[in-house]
Amino acid sequence: MDRIRIRGGRPLRGQIQISGAKNAALPLMATCLLTDQEVRLDNVPDLADISTMTHLLVQHGAEVTTKLNAKQRSLILNGAGVNDTTAPYDLVRKMRASVLVLGPLVARHGQARVSLPGGCAIGTRPVDLHIKALQQLGAEIELKDGYIVASAPKGLTGAEVAFPKVSVGATENLMMAAALAKGETVLINAAREPEITDLAHCLVGMGAQITGIGSNTLRITGVERLGGTTHRVVADRIEAGTYAMAAAITGGELDLIGVHHDLIAAAASSLAQAGVEIRETEQGLHVSRANRPLNGVDVMTEPYPGFPTDLQAQMMALMTTADGASMITETIFENRFMHVPELTRMGASINVHGASAMVRGVKKLTGAPVMATDLRASVSLVLAGLAAEGDTILNRVYHLDRGYEKLTQKLSACGAEIERLQDAAAE
Repeated sequence: MDRIRIRGGRPLRGQIQISGAKNAALPLMATCLLTDQEVRLDNVPDLADISTMTHLLVQHGAEVTTKLNAKQRSLILNGAGVNDTTAPYDLVRKMRASVLVLGPLVARHGQARVSLPGGCAIGTRPVDLHIKALQQLGAEIELKDGYIVASAPKGLTGAEVAFPKVSVGATENLMMAAALAKGETVLINAAREPEITDLAHCLVGMGAQITGIGSNTLRITGVERLGGTTHRVVADRIEAGTYAMAAAITGGELDLIGVHHDLIAAAASSLAQAGVEIRETEQGLHVSRANRPLNGVDVMTEPYPGFPTDLQAQMMALMTTADGASMITETIFENRFMHVPELTRMGASINVHGASAMVRGVKKLTGAPVMATDLRASVSLVLAGLAAEGDTILNRVYHLDRGYEKLTQKLSACGAEIERLQDAAAE
């Protein structure tokens, strides 16, 4: 199993091209199940999760072709030949987003058998919101032998669905299903993340009728069929926020290409309070903390447009080196402090009290062998390693491969001393 070695203490300087968003690309890929025409997605990142979704779609009978050029990676998806409505455990267990095929399969094919999902172990994240909402559209659903078995032989019918809590995945699943349902569906308390907006615009490009895009109330008038489209995946705001924090924790400066301030507004506000300068440029964002101290700031994760849970671990790593104390509160997932023991091994001072962690800044972190527990926790350890004295060895780097495209190459190009090691070389 590969590892990553980081020798810290080098300020990052240079440019980083921000990739397309994994969390946008995955539901966008599932839209091919709604139509018999081609869906072309541009700016698709080359990640393990994208590969898993590709394999799942091919399992269903879709055709997926990759197109590469100097500027971007594109996928051409064609769901005309879909002939299998089962999403098997062996694929779904690798990634929770696999459940996003449920709505499209039931809407267009009248049935689906989808394994209960896996993915990062950062909380229960139940799919009951997806199931109950689809039942309101008329789907008959039962849980059998570890699978969600759904049927709607006469099609789905629009309804008013009020989510009891904000759920990105449930909003995406229902938006896709409702696009082919009879009549109007109203989604109340819908998620508002940029990835939701990106999916909505793609569906509109395919012929869907959706109003309220960007708000917490979506109105979807079902159509008989959807067509193909060409759509560019939105920039990855989590990757952008992560590299902004990498610049901050190393006392460097980076130009983040292809991302706008609005995408990371909440994180940018917290970083500004901490003493990090972020300004817009013609190409993206310039992030700098040269010759400035870091100040401890309090952060609470919230649904968009609040501070993203997917940047909580990275923010905590940053705060370990700040002056003073900061309180990090996690309100989205209950098991998302698994990086704390690993950061503590590197000299961080962190005390967890329920859903909050008190972080007291230390003068220096020290390199150590650490273990990644999930995607965002793993990159928080990379950030800590960039700032630490000595060598940090990060194990279980397959977590990083799920969500960060060419991470070691991007950081190396900006002056980081970081390399990926084959297992034999790492011993």
